[in-house]
Amino acid sequence: MKKVLGLLAIILGLLTSCDEPTRETNFELPKWSSEVVSLPANDSLISGKTYLPVYSQVYSISEQRTLNLTVMASLRNISEKHDVYLTRAEYYSTSGELIRTYLDNPVALDPLETIEIVISENDFSGGTGANFIFEWHIPAGGNEPLFEGVMNSTLGQQGLSFTTEGKKIN
Repeated sequence: MKKVLGLLAIILGLLTSCDEPTRETNFELPKWSSEVVSLPANDSLISGKTYLPVYSQVYSISEQRTLNLTVMASLRNISEKHDVYLTRAEYYSTSGELIRTYLDNPVALDPLETIEIVISENDFSGGTGANFIFEWHIPAGGNEPLFEGVMNSTLGQQGLSFTTEGKKIN
């Protein structure tokens, strides 16, 4: 029995002494980002820009301890009739440094279509104050798109999840 308890203590010690996960540097662009479209005539579109706050980490117990989160940026065309054209989707860190650009060319969201950007829990490069900037274009009379952030993490039987909503900026 002492040998079994000793072995369990060693295994438990090894599991709890593991280093924090490393930042994930390899990522794949979402499949939708390669769908190239041409924008309609510029004078027929209304342009906008949206700021979306997200959190790839949150503080836990103190400033010295953080919990990594999976981030999903949800980009929604809430119009039943018109496309939304995205021309910019950029991910920034807490310090405002550009981490990643998700679009090389404009993409269109069909009416009521939703697309997502997922930041892995192992990619905590955004930190506690990560954010996105999106630029979009809609036809006159169209609805502005909705941008939401969904953050979550699970550890054992504990779970944490919360949402944020984008804010239109100039």
